Amino acid sequence: MKELSLTLENLEEAFPSTFTQEQLAKAKTIFLKKLSEDAHRFYQGKIQTIPKAPVPGFNWFNVWYTPGVSKVSTDIRDNNDVSFDMTNRGNLVAVVSDSTRVLGDGDCTPPGGLGVMEGKAFLMKYLGGVDAVALCVDSKGSDGKNDPEKIIEFVKMLQPSFGAVNLEDISQPNCYRVLDVLREECDIPVWHDDAQGTACVTLAGLTNALKLAGKKIGDVRIVLNGAGASNTTIARLLVADGADPAKMVIFDTKGSLHDQRLDIECDKRFYRKWELCLSTNPGKIPTIEEAMKNADVLISLSTPGPDVIKRPWIRGMAEKAIVFCCANPVPEIYPYAAKEEGAFIVATGRGDFPNQVNNSIGFPGILKGALMVRARKITDNMAIAAAHSLADYAEKRGISVNDIVPNMEEASVFPHEAADVAMQAIKDGVARLTMTWDEAFQKAKKDIEHSRALTRSLMDKGFIAPPPAEMIKTALEFAISEIQK
Repeated sequence: MKELSLTLENLEEAFPSTFTQEQLAKAKTIFLKKLSEDAHRFYQGKIQTIPKAPVPGFNWFNVWYTPGVSKVSTDIRDNNDVSFDMTNRGNLVAVVSDSTRVLGDGDCTPPGGLGVMEGKAFLMKYLGGVDAVALCVDSKGSDGKNDPEKIIEFVKMLQPSFGAVNLEDISQPNCYRVLDVLREECDIPVWHDDAQGTACVTLAGLTNALKLAGKKIGDVRIVLNGAGASNTTIARLLVADGADPAKMVIFDTKGSLHDQRLDIECDKRFYRKWELCLSTNPGKIPTIEEAMKNADVLISLSTPGPDVIKRPWIRGMAEKAIVFCCANPVPEIYPYAAKEEGAFIVATGRGDFPNQVNNSIGFPGILKGALMVRARKITDNMAIAAAHSLADYAEKRGISVNDIVPNMEEASVFPHEAADVAMQAIKDGVARLTMTWDEAFQKAKKDIEHSRALTRSLMDKGFIAPPPAEMIKTALEFAISEIQK
């Protein structure tokens, strides 16, 4: 067995050369799951709380706490907006979930979402210079069913302590009502990353994919497989940015959406899906096989694969077809298979394949931009501005069929995105503060650099231990043995 460096950069080389493409893809998934399990147990999570103010001597606790802090309390009492200046509220996000739809694993119980929510907080800090707290809540009512009103009330109650809220992994249809009510009734931004975040990054990737394919968004035929929070919001943002809904067909577990889907019309909880029923698929194309014939674009966020999207469906798409298969943790069809069937550009949600169309390049910069100008909400215009910011950034440094969007390693993309979002918030009239683009860029850049330097310093000084080589070796051996069974 080959040695594997701690960077995991040469992951594919560590597996036997005799593995087929399918075996290699499965082995990587098994390896990453096993390593994640062991690493989380080793570190006991990913996030801790550390001071941001100094302690020159113990008498300083009279300043940071009582009696001195009494003046801070009365200042904020007299003007609540001062809380953004005198506490960490202005750079603090609540990551709220009831864990009813965690990745592709469904309802994991409230504590089951903590690993994902801590991951969100980890990425916000390292990529966006934003502090965040994971809050997984029990939303079940007395009847044992998950109640969206409980999440709504919870978020309303916590908003005085935070500058923004990131909703995550809330099952539909509850997620629609939770977001729509909180966006309008809260005085801080409420962002649903499964919906708005996925839509933003997908729009960014599709924008550049269409440029490479020589196609325009208003001309292409688009199939969306899956009609959950992600794809319904993707459809809405695509239309807002110029896509033709009459050339769009969306599928849920019961078939295509259209204006005769009375099951959706009658269930008022699915009002977002019904809006799409009225505007898309006027020809009432019934099956995904038929819809994908000569389609230009497939955007699939449905059941984890592989083999959810069939090879013949890809083969029947239009010339220079664009395929986004972003189910986690396994895409609906592996990229190599889609390419073999003629796909021009293939994207997934995973970082170990080309073209990772993942929220990780979206929400850290978007939330940072909203926080810097103390936005009261995140508008659809702000989400679209973020999408174009990501697409433009990638285009300026060069794009190709295997590189359509920025990746997490491109540190400068996040302050660019944050500044563009901040400017759109000001333009939309939802910002409490105004600043120039350069002021926003420089502030975001400074905060992000500080976060990364802090993490490096903790690693260099041994306060964060390196991952044990044996742990990585064990995960690799486990993955290989599972495939060779």
